[in-house]
Amino acid sequence: MDYSILDFLRLLGSLGMFLYGMKIMSEGLQKVAGDKLRSILSAMTSNRLAGVFTGLLITALIQSSSATTVMVVSFVNAGLLSLAQSISVIMGANVGTTITAWIISILGFKVDISVMALPLIGLSIPLLFSSKSRRKSWGEFIMGFALLFLGLSFLKASVPDLQNNPEALAFIQNYTSLGYGSIFIFLFIGTALTVIVQSSSATIAITLIMCTQGWIPFEIAIAMVLGENIGTTITANIAALSANTMAKRAAFSHLMFNLFGVLWCMILFYPFTNLVSWVVTHYGPGDPHELTSFIHSLDAETVKRITSGEEMTDPSLLALQERLNSLQVSVSYGLSLFHTLFNIINVSIMIWFTQIYVRICSSLIKQPHQNEEEEFKLRYISAGMLSTSELSLMQARKEMALYGTRIYRMLGMVKDLYQEKDEEKFLSILNRIEKYEKISDRMEVEIANYLTRVLEGRLSNEGKQDIRIMLRAVSEIESIADSCKNLGRAIKRRNDDKSVFTEQQDRNVQHMFELADKAIKHMNSLLDKPEARDEDLTQAYDIELEINSYRDLLKDKNFDDIREKAYSYSDAVHYMDIVSECEKLGDYVINVVQALFEGKGE
Repeated sequence: MDYSILDFLRLLGSLGMFLYGMKIMSEGLQKVAGDKLRSILSAMTSNRLAGVFTGLLITALIQSSSATTVMVVSFVNAGLLSLAQSISVIMGANVGTTITAWIISILGFKVDISVMALPLIGLSIPLLFSSKSRRKSWGEFIMGFALLFLGLSFLKASVPDLQNNPEALAFIQNYTSLGYGSIFIFLFIGTALTVIVQSSSATIAITLIMCTQGWIPFEIAIAMVLGENIGTTITANIAALSANTMAKRAAFSHLMFNLFGVLWCMILFYPFTNLVSWVVTHYGPGDPHELTSFIHSLDAETVKRITSGEEMTDPSLLALQERLNSLQVSVSYGLSLFHTLFNIINVSIMIWFTQIYVRICSSLIKQPHQNEEEEFKLRYISAGMLSTSELSLMQARKEMALYGTRIYRMLGMVKDLYQEKDEEKFLSILNRIEKYEKISDRMEVEIANYLTRVLEGRLSNEGKQDIRIMLRAVSEIESIADSCKNLGRAIKRRNDDKSVFTEQQDRNVQHMFELADKAIKHMNSLLDKPEARDEDLTQAYDIELEINSYRDLLKDKNFDDIREKAYSYSDAVHYMDIVSECEKLGDYVINVVQALFEGKGE
């Protein structure tokens, strides 16, 4: 066969254009609908049907079941979703991904959308250079849409011409007439191809082309589609490798769900495929089984002429071309219908066995022995897991809120440390504070690294602004942790010097701790809020003003107390060290709040 390295590179380039088009189309849609997607996700409930609908809707919007399942796995990792909830959402994602196949079938095989590709790219250019973020996002969507179908058109033109090389076609056909053996062989090929390409939509496009070119019969193409359903689960399982046990279970449930679906479909394979063929024959353009025999009934030269795209005047050739186009559409409709019916039936059956899935996954993937360090892992984001860029911001915000909660816990330890009289318990609490501070340093770096990775994706201007705000806020939260550690050390220095505070000093320090506690608690409520209000900022300033005023009051009174010899100068130094550090802590808290409101203001 006359097929050079250059031809192969053209094929790879066409596939690359298809994948890149899908990627930027998906990201453009995410930017346009980012806030809506977040509200949809936040509305996820334990209701199975709501979960299925949520998975279907999100996948239909972002055109990527892999992105949805990776996102769901990361939410399970975060504790935002239970395993049972995640299973229903993943089921919905499987149905949602079938919409992509229909778009490709209707526009890619029935309508020559590639003719409109360049005008669409022309339309997208002014939008891409617009100063409005939303218009840019629409420009990216249109550009991606055009590139996707341009890539599909090139892909159809770049596949090897097997019709003129019957020996190569004969080689493939040696494996298409082995009954169930052929079904299993091509099921494995579909799985392997999806694992390699990492996109079930791209693999379905390749399968559609192989079938419409007459390389493989309709049943074999269906076997490949079944394999693609298994292959698409690999992405989520790879993403879950570095996640916690619940996330691993969620990813495994996706694999198990699709494997069980393929199992029942293999048992009913021929009746099911015949039903699909009957529907497409009676309600569509024709019988999808006829395409292979029709192409093989023609000689290679005729096939070449009617598929070349050239204008023809011969009525017999025009009739053959029209018949071929009709059968190609019937095949693409048949495969899309099978893909949709398979997933809808699979969900309709399996949704009632969600709890059984939970039990199987829990028994196969055991919870490891918990140790104290488990508590300190990032909960909402994972090093090996990155959802789609816009939606990753929501996970980062959740992680920041958790960061604030852990800092609040540190202040609680400081208050306990101040009261502790037993030396052994005192040292234990101090060690815990220092351990938390080191963990806080790691959290700052890991969250910042994650946000930097998200920033490398295609983000809207609002998304970039959000990341800038979060990076500043994370740095300030880490400074609060430093203040808590400094407070712990100041208390230890007081104890080492055998310094004893008066009852009034104790009451003053306790009140300062309560003000710091109030400030951090208010900050955490804002970190957890989707929308902060102006009165929230006013309240934060009021608390900060109260801390500063109280610090000034204690500072002035401290001079008077020293002069009146109410306590020693050494006691006064330790006392003011604690008071001043509490005031610094309040400054860091207000910096976090200001960062959050800076984003709102812009």
